[in-house]
Order: sequence, then structure tokens, then C-alpha cells
Amino acid sequence: MTIGEVAKSAGVGVETVRFCERKHLITQPRRPVSGRRRSHEETARRIRFIRRAQELGFSLSEVKQLLALRLDPRRSCSEVKAEAETKIAANDERIKSLRRMRKSLLALTKSCSGEGPTSACPILEMIDSDERNLR
Repeated sequence: MTIGEVAKSAGVGVETVRFCERKHLITQPRRPVSGRRRSHEETARRIRFIRRAQELGFSLSEVKQLLALRLDPRRSCSEVKAEAETKIAANDERIKSLRRMRKSLLALTKSCSGEGPTSACPILEMIDSDERNLR
């Protein structure tokens, strides 16, 4: 498969394939004497795996760990489960943080009438203040 065919099969652009090569998430095929590099369907499959893992919130570093677990027959499913549980815990913390931010932003927008100059905007004043607790 050419790089374009790999990209199409994986549902990504050619630059994504090149990015994965640069990040050593996939191996770059050797260039034969004829000139065009040829990849295998496994490369497209691996890119789909990377994309799906990212959609679940895994960082590239975490994706590399998952790929390593996937490729090592001595590793167990419990290790993969532990990685997923760690991601769930991190996502739960992120959700809590986002809820706090939302609550603070709601309070700030309620304090602003939307009238007057920006120099008197309570939202900008609160952001500029030294106060850390935004309700």
C-alpha cells in the first residue's frame, strides 16, 4: 500500500501517517530501489488503533504504552485494564475541574449586566483580581 492508500484505509490524511512515523508509532517502510515505499494493511490497522485510543482520551505517550502492551505476548489484559482505569480516574478529575470552572463562569456571567464599558466589567475584574476562589 502507498502512503495515500494507508491514509485512506485508516480514515486519516497523509500528514497523519507521516506524523505517526515521526513519533515512532508506526514504522516507516524502507524505500526499495524502485522508489516507492510500500506499507502493509497492519500499518493502517495500527493507525486506526491510535486514532480510537485518542478518541478515548489517551495521550500519545499513553497510546505508545497501549501499543507496547498489545505487542508483547508476555503482558496481560489486567495491565491494559489498569491503564484504562487510570484514564477513567483522570477523566473523572477533569470532569470535576470542568464543573468547577463552569460553576465559576456561571456566577461571573450572572454578576455582569452586559452593559457599560469593559473597564467596569465584573468578569474582567474578577479574572484580573488576586482572589483564587471563584465561588
